[in-house]
Amino acid sequence: MRLTDAAADRVKALMAGSATGVGGLRVGVKKGGCAGMEYTMEFVAEPARFDEVVEDKGVKLFIDAKAVLYLLGTEMDFVTDKLASKFVFNNPNQTSACGCGESVEIAPAKPEMLGAG
Repeated sequence: MRLTDAAADRVKALMAGSATGVGGLRVGVKKGGCAGMEYTMEFVAEPARFDEVVEDKGVKLFIDAKAVLYLLGTEMDFVTDKLASKFVFNNPNQTSACGCGESVEIAPAKPEMLGAG
């Protein structure tokens, strides 16, 4: 998993403004929404026991162990338009999304993706 410059800058700004003890951003997926899965993010002091730790552009990402195969090759971006600012996941494993953009359908990475980060 990697970050765009905009996403890294935004995560750093949010971390700087949060309470002390934030070690990184934990990213995962959970079941939910009309398409089946939703991305999750939370600031945490340290990774959970089996989290994959990735550092990109000065940001520590802790990838939930249950989500690693769903997030291989994913790029997280931060976009701003006239009505909203949000994090966007550009995930090659995503097979579809709901119309409102709140949930996605994601397949585990194929064996040839296992070398990708």
